Amino acid sequence: MTQAENTPDTKIYQPSEAFVANAAVSGMAAYEALCAKAEADYEGYWADLARELISWKTPFTKTLNQAEAPFFKWFEDGTLNASYNCLDRNVERGLGDKTAIIFEADGGEVTKVSYSELLARTCRIANGLKSLGVGKGDRVVIYIAMSIDGVAAMQACARIGATHSVVFGGFSAQSLRDRIEDTGAKAVITADCQVRGGKKLPLKAIVDEALAMPGCEKIEKVLVVNRADAAVTMKDGRDVWMHELVASQPDTCEPEWVDAEHPLFLLYTSGSTGKPKGVQHCTGGYLLHAALTCKWTFDLKQDDVFWCTADIGWVTGHTYITYGPLALGGTEIVFEGVPTYPDAGRFWKMIQDHKVSIFYTAPTAIRSLIKAAESNDAVHPKSYDLSSLRLLGSVGEPINPAAWEWYYQHVGGSRCPIVDTFWQTETGGHMITPLPGATPMVPGSCTLPFPGIQFAVVDETGNELPWGKGGILVCKKPWPSMIRTIWGDPERFKKSYYPEDFKGQLYLAGDGAIRDAKTGYFTITGRIDDVLNVSGHRMGTMEIESALVSCTDLVAEAAVVGRPDETTGEAVCAFVVLKRPLPSGDEAKAIAKQLRDHVGREIGPIAKPKDIRFGENLPKTRSGKIMRRLLRSLAKGEAITQDTSTLENPAILGQLGQAY
Repeated sequence: MTQAENTPDTKIYQPSEAFVANAAVSGMAAYEALCAKAEADYEGYWADLARELISWKTPFTKTLNQAEAPFFKWFEDGTLNASYNCLDRNVERGLGDKTAIIFEADGGEVTKVSYSELLARTCRIANGLKSLGVGKGDRVVIYIAMSIDGVAAMQACARIGATHSVVFGGFSAQSLRDRIEDTGAKAVITADCQVRGGKKLPLKAIVDEALAMPGCEKIEKVLVVNRADAAVTMKDGRDVWMHELVASQPDTCEPEWVDAEHPLFLLYTSGSTGKPKGVQHCTGGYLLHAALTCKWTFDLKQDDVFWCTADIGWVTGHTYITYGPLALGGTEIVFEGVPTYPDAGRFWKMIQDHKVSIFYTAPTAIRSLIKAAESNDAVHPKSYDLSSLRLLGSVGEPINPAAWEWYYQHVGGSRCPIVDTFWQTETGGHMITPLPGATPMVPGSCTLPFPGIQFAVVDETGNELPWGKGGILVCKKPWPSMIRTIWGDPERFKKSYYPEDFKGQLYLAGDGAIRDAKTGYFTITGRIDDVLNVSGHRMGTMEIESALVSCTDLVAEAAVVGRPDETTGEAVCAFVVLKRPLPSGDEAKAIAKQLRDHVGREIGPIAKPKDIRFGENLPKTRSGKIMRRLLRSLAKGEAITQDTSTLENPAILGQLGQAY
């Protein structure tokens, strides 16, 4: 990597000549040529890529159908199978003995599985599911930790045409129940427990708790993987041990050939109204983008060892663990544990041990590891051999320039390009990102759209803004891996993503952005709706407010806003009015703890507010609207400059200034 070029305001980093020479997209001229091709013949551009990267059972003749926009269809008359594309075809082209997954457990134990072994394992689970009556079109909820079994279970669902919905293992029984009910799932795949940071954490017990609540009546079977012999209760007739089920199953299973629009998975994401949205992704277009972005953004080669640290419970784990790298016949790492156990050098040790060449993680993880490294040389990246790395990536939230620089220098040894990828659960794969052998990089900017993706920054009426002016981020054209609908709620899909304000013509990303006046590079400025991004996880303020207010014996009213946090990017700050006198000191601390634990039980530990502030009431306008702007200023500790003369009770500003 050549040295940074300094301009008055921005540092620009160029990829090295050696990287450019061997990259899948080599140099800016190649990037611009791809964009020009997409511009000149949009459908032809995507059709060519779909033929090149996907194996079709029945070739498609229709590329894009816009007749029922915004319910777009891509490659609709083509048939394929995602599992066949990820497993069988790699075995057929002679990669059967190649390592598909290197799994490292929390305690450091390493298991490797080849493509042939992963295919056999997937087929046995697929046959097991079929023997229990699960088939094409059925939904299966997967609630499991990072494991080979988790990836194989997703592949097995895809193999038989069942639609999987993975729920992150940190969600509570209530959140799991809500997702089971909404999907109408027939079966759940889980494990006795998960092991994180040396501790066994229950999974099966949480599934039992969820299924005991109303709304889960459609569940017929629960398949349980034995991870660590944790004590569990098995319900006769419903619960089955996975190892017993697959022991007698054949290790071949004919793939179910589905049309390109067949729902591959549902994944729930927070919206601004409180009820999570079931984002529906199709098979063909999604798989195309998963494979293509692995090829171009990560420049994935046959000898690479690719490590995405995300969990399969999030979209990043779907696209860049379960589907994308396997579709290209790559070798990848799946990691069960946490970055700080047994110490904060765990990531660097694993990169060293497994000779990782491409590393993809979240800014929150980087920021927490900077803190640890700066205070302890033993866990600093310089204490490890990271010379195998050739490319770094960042995902989940904008990366601040200081963390980018540290990542570049100390992890990448100032030689590895960093792909700062902007995308969403709804987009299926990268939308704005540098291409490592082409794009000059600017710390903190996700740079330019992926070839074929047409993004713009617009005002409230949908008119494109001049570069240098901040506005709303939109996508101007449909793309193959886009969300198809919100499961069971097409109206909400239209309202959320193709709003009337933009005449239903533009995809609304829900983020603000600005384009650099000179380069046209994009920088994401944060959400424009009531959704927070905490450690790369989206959470609706309404969802957390509802959880607080459901503590009915204690809470009268609650409002939630985000404030900047140097580790997690954003922190949850809750303002609470209690049904009893205003607490202070130890009593306030104890109530704050009680409320945090309650939110943890309702949604999951990730949603626990960092600050809880108590007041006799909340600041409202005369029409009764909560003055959230004022709350945001209070949360940040800013001086209040806006007009507060309309407040009934100005004393609350002092009350709400105290955080517990």
